[in-house]
Amino acid sequence: MTSKELSFGIVRAVLTLAAILLSLFFLYKIATVIVYCIVAIVFSLLLYPLVLFLRRKLKFGNTLAVVTALLLFVLLISGIVLLFVPLIVSQGENLSLLDINSLENNYNNLLTNATEYLNSHNIDLQQFTANSNLTSFSNFEFIPNFLNNLVSTIGNIGMGLASVLFISFFILKERTSFSLAFKKLLPENQKEKVLNSVEKINEMLSKYFLGLLLQLFIILILYFIVFLIFGVENALIIALLCAIFNIVPYVGPIIATFVAGILIMTSSIGTGADFSTETLPTTIYVLIGMFIVQLIDNNVSSPMIFSKSTNSHPLEIFLVILIAGILFGITGMIIAVPFYTSLKVIGKEFLPDNRIIKALTKNL
Repeated sequence: MTSKELSFGIVRAVLTLAAILLSLFFLYKIATVIVYCIVAIVFSLLLYPLVLFLRRKLKFGNTLAVVTALLLFVLLISGIVLLFVPLIVSQGENLSLLDINSLENNYNNLLTNATEYLNSHNIDLQQFTANSNLTSFSNFEFIPNFLNNLVSTIGNIGMGLASVLFISFFILKERTSFSLAFKKLLPENQKEKVLNSVEKINEMLSKYFLGLLLQLFIILILYFIVFLIFGVENALIIALLCAIFNIVPYVGPIIATFVAGILIMTSSIGTGADFSTETLPTTIYVLIGMFIVQLIDNNVSSPMIFSKSTNSHPLEIFLVILIAGILFGITGMIIAVPFYTSLKVIGKEFLPDNRIIKALTKNL
């Protein structure tokens, strides 16, 4: 190899590396747009059966069917949001969120009741909080900043929802055009494999997200029954909120349990209910009920639903979610199963003779 060829190779390697780094940096900068597109594709998969129904059964035009499907989705989301208004108003009245002094007094009252109860059982709560960072929560000066951040977050969610709906509209409306353009871009020798992979991924992801909705509905019903049994106020709304948290595998139920416990305890403030004989026992019973619901979900409903929708073993799903959570956090846990399922489909189509892929995709 001559010095000229060596220099050329080094320059080409450096330029290739620079191009890769610039591409990764560009993808990082537009990560939000990529997320919007991914969410829009998911919505499109969920709404497409409805669009087909409107077109075939009700004889709607393509554009009218897409607009109607999106409007129904917006109405559904609006209805869910409006369901939380009574809960927010109720908790706002109980906690007097607009009166910082009153909120601090209520917090101290709740803390005093908890401390007295634990002291009667030889548990020193004050010593525990003194050695931890929990005392920082007694400073309520963070609330204005929290409210500002909340307003900003709601604004970002509104912007994201509008973007997702806009992208979803064109994905659904121009589905055929996009499909034809995509086919033209494919190399002839790989076209059949790619199209088979896309069709199979579309089918399996549709089944997965429908299965996810079914799982959330089952959890909603079971939570609602538990809350009704123990007389929890706003039972349906809190059950819906806790069910939504279950979108995040494994971590979501823990958050849901914590949120439910806080809402139940704070709802008793100002009602005259005794903390040790009424509030605390009710909260414990509800949390036990939620734990039983999670046992049912983890061992019965989830394995049955997701094993059938993804054709994967429950242990396989658990390991994939765990690894994705370690590497990419909560976002990774949410997208782990659909991403892994897509990889399995692609692997089976392009590398059918590989022993590892053959073992992982034997049920596909």
